[in-house]
Amino acid sequence: MDRFIDYLRAEVGASDHTVRAYSRILGELAAGLGDRPLHTASRLDLRAYLGRSGGAAATVAQRISAIRAYFKWAAREALITEDPSERLKRPKVPVSLPRVLEVNEAAELVENARGEGPVLLRNTALVELAYSAGLRVAELAALDVRDVSLAQGLVHVRMGKGKKDRRVPMGPPATEAIRAHLGTRTSGPLFLNPQGKRLTTRSIYTVVQQSGVKNGLAGVHPHALRHSFATHLLQDGADIRSIQELLGHASLSTTQRYASVNLDQLRATWEASHPLAGRPPR
Repeated sequence: MDRFIDYLRAEVGASDHTVRAYSRILGELAAGLGDRPLHTASRLDLRAYLGRSGGAAATVAQRISAIRAYFKWAAREALITEDPSERLKRPKVPVSLPRVLEVNEAAELVENARGEGPVLLRNTALVELAYSAGLRVAELAALDVRDVSLAQGLVHVRMGKGKKDRRVPMGPPATEAIRAHLGTRTSGPLFLNPQGKRLTTRSIYTVVQQSGVKNGLAGVHPHALRHSFATHLLQDGADIRSIQELLGHASLSTTQRYASVNLDQLRATWEASHPLAGRPPR
């Protein structure tokens, strides 16, 4: 199991979140095997583990993904001759998209973050950047001052999801908010807590959520800003592949799911553009 986790980190480039989740799942599976090595688990062992663990469809799907990945690796390493996970079927996980803010709602939120004094300057810079660049919450937390070029209006995301780097433009409001937040500071984490340590992802969630509440917007979190960023770009004519690059998605299908356009807007676009839209019926 330790060798498999090393493989995930070194060769697959899995995120820390994935490594922790897979370690926990495989540890639970191993605990049910007693003294037997993990790679000796049979198809019945796997089904028994999944049956007693229960959980929502997304949780079960993650367990099956971890198990499949482990036994695929075990086969490659010649630890097994038959893969007991081959017939495990992942349950269908319903797609749950975060809330999409209206453009005016997003503008109100980023212009009226919660807090006072230096905390307000920091929070304004944080929500401006989250919406302007569409960053993941972990990417926001990991940013250092060196990653932001105020002169070029660019933010350098280092080792994003899938351990990939990318550069993302940010708008003038985000640039000015970051400049005001930093003052004379030129190094260290971009976003600090009052103790001078890097702001955590949980704290960033709290900042965005409370800024939403301040503006009468319930259920707002960092991923809602990222989703709104993508949707607003698409609504204003950006092509889907450009949005894919900005979001750092490996798959175009992921971008299409996140950057959705509602049917009313599609109909309005069709009625305004299609040559047959204004023709009366025969």
